[in-house]
Amino acid sequence: MFDDLRFNEAGLIPVVAQDASTQAVLMLAWADKAALEATLRTGFATYFSRERQQQWVKGETSGHTQQVRAVYVDCDRDAVLYLVHQTGAACHTGSYSCFQEALIADRVVN
Repeated sequence: MFDDLRFNEAGLIPVVAQDASTQAVLMLAWADKAALEATLRTGFATYFSRERQQQWVKGETSGHTQQVRAVYVDCDRDAVLYLVHQTGAACHTGSYSCFQEALIADRVVN
């Protein structure tokens, strides 16, 4: 199923988590093939920690889980989107979303 996905040289692919209800972008993380397989098997967002070099399930220690509603692959097959039901904060800082700081906002492009 994942044979045609384009993992990077470390065997990872970026995963964007988006709230299925609000459409808010919650976080960006990484997954290897085993993490993607675990996500599909369990229904809970599973990622690969580049720092710890191991899989982790979102909310495993915090209780702030992501129940996966759908998984999409982008057109280049080099990124994945998890549509999730977020319980609690998605960000390790305690924020609902990791995307809190605007570099530019409300910019009108002509």
